Amino acid sequence: MSAVAKLGAVLLIAAALGAGYWWGARDAAPRSVMPAAPPGESAPQTGGRKILYYRNPMGLPDTSPVPKKDPMGMDYVPVYEGEDAQAPGSAQLNIGTQKVQKLGVRTEQAAMRVLTRNVRAVGTLAVDERRMTTVAPRFEGWIERLHVNTTGQAVAAGAPLMEVYSPDLVTAQQEYLIAARGVETMKDAAPEVQASMRRMMTGALERLRNWEISERELAQLEREGAIRRTVTLRSPVGGVVVEKPALKGMRFMPGDALYQISDLSALWVLADVFEQDLALVQPGQSARITVDALPGRVFNGRVAFLYPTLAAETRTGRLRIELPNPGGVLKLGMYAGVEIAAGQGSKRLAVPISAVIDSGVRRIVLVQRGEGRFEPREVKLGMRADDYVEVLEGVKDGEPVVVAANFLIDAESNLKAAIGAMTAPDASAGSAATPAGAPVGHRGEGTLDAVDAKSATATITHGPIASLKWPSMTMEFALANAGLAAQVKPGTPIEFEFVERKPGDYVVTRMNAKRAPGREPHAGH
Repeated sequence: MSAVAKLGAVLLIAAALGAGYWWGARDAAPRSVMPAAPPGESAPQTGGRKILYYRNPMGLPDTSPVPKKDPMGMDYVPVYEGEDAQAPGSAQLNIGTQKVQKLGVRTEQAAMRVLTRNVRAVGTLAVDERRMTTVAPRFEGWIERLHVNTTGQAVAAGAPLMEVYSPDLVTAQQEYLIAARGVETMKDAAPEVQASMRRMMTGALERLRNWEISERELAQLEREGAIRRTVTLRSPVGGVVVEKPALKGMRFMPGDALYQISDLSALWVLADVFEQDLALVQPGQSARITVDALPGRVFNGRVAFLYPTLAAETRTGRLRIELPNPGGVLKLGMYAGVEIAAGQGSKRLAVPISAVIDSGVRRIVLVQRGEGRFEPREVKLGMRADDYVEVLEGVKDGEPVVVAANFLIDAESNLKAAIGAMTAPDASAGSAATPAGAPVGHRGEGTLDAVDAKSATATITHGPIASLKWPSMTMEFALANAGLAAQVKPGTPIEFEFVERKPGDYVVTRMNAKRAPGREPHAGH
């Protein structure tokens, strides 16, 4: 063979070896790219549905508004409007329209409202202390006769209470009569003498008046001009005798209380309100009163005063309600049910109490962002009314919140993931951490291609993974422990389970040889 021919043969051999090396290196590349679509199979059609966005096929917290591929060459998966899919890392819940209707989801707008709350309490009917009068003579004496001798007896103003004997009263009457006679007999005396006698007569009358002898008794003394041994003490007010220490024949000293008379045409209700409700109650608020003795009747009163002390044993504060008592139908000591329309005069942003999902640690409401789309929001709450609660932070005026079936949405199990996404680190910041919580398990079937015991990894060609919406592909998994694949040979059809330890890092937790008809599988561990 000539030299030229030998050189040509060498060049052909070198070219063939280079092409073979290139082709082998191409085949040796990682097989994690989704197989090409078979000839004649076109890309999925939207069918007229609107594509909202494209999500990462590996479940990473990454979305795209336009079609793209991930670093392994996999196409991003489209998410259509109304589809029951949620973008990983998104704080929204997407529920199909049919499921929303099936759950009976109902919304109501957050709005500015005057919050009123009926504060309920129990109380006791008591006497109005301002309408109480004590009969206490200002002189010493003895009770000769009682005209009012029972507790609870009604008396009119000016009615006789008792006949009393007092040496001081007899002396004062004598002084008055002597002065009156002196004025009469000294009509012709000097003016100075007449004035002196008049001063004596006036002084005697004033002393009797200061002892609270009624004008009726004084008029009788002037008219008759005779000393009376006993004097009638009369009631200064009309009302009911609530206390009567007076007894016939007893001696009394100046200031001794002989009767206590109260006007019961108006009463007090002394009600005990729980500590957490005290801030809602203010003087001037209206109150509805009911008593067991008069079922069906409602009495209207008004809060008059809040006592400045708190009962340490019951953690309640006392308030006073003024209550008219027409006809005297209400009795002292009755138990009363109290209902006070308490609240704030200004409007506050509020949502129905049923809209709040309270875990004990966080309070969440679901805000409707569109048809079938809901966003969980953590809120800070304020004053509570009977049906509504004030929202201090988290919701804006006019935003629709879910008020019915929110717990059923919670039962759909993706609410916790969405709530976790609200506090998950931003993927764009370079953090690969996921929200705290246990990893979610997934199942798949495929073929074990290879096992690397040193790095505890396995290469698996698997079919579609429905829970992650993965298509069929070949990829590398980490093994929870090297023993999982000890009894499974490469090339064996397998069933396996795996979890996402962190975004993009999938770990096989169980691996079994796939059961063949009539044969038992080989367990991975």
